Amino acid sequence: MDVRKKARYEARARIVKALAHPTRLFIIDELSENRRCVCELTEMIGADASTVSKHLSVLRNAGLVKDDKVGASVYYELTTPCILNFFGCIETVIKTSAEQQLALTE
Repeated sequence: MDVRKKARYEARARIVKALAHPTRLFIIDELSENRRCVCELTEMIGADASTVSKHLSVLRNAGLVKDDKVGASVYYELTTPCILNFFGCIETVIKTSAEQQLALTE
């Protein structure tokens, strides 16, 4: 495998790993609707601010979200809303798999 191809696969893996947590998937969904401050996300998730901040840091380091400090608050938004297309694909895989499982029982 050539070096550039390997680097691209590693970059993809970093993004997929960043998404591989239910809380981070929830955050992405929420940010797809509107930018949110850490305090809003903390309340929605029901976790402490440091835990939510760690999740946001993982997403930011993967390039999925960006932050904007406004006064004492930090707001987050998606950098690339096209990530939602990936979620649509995942939903299709889930549906297809469920249909295949159901067909086995018939």
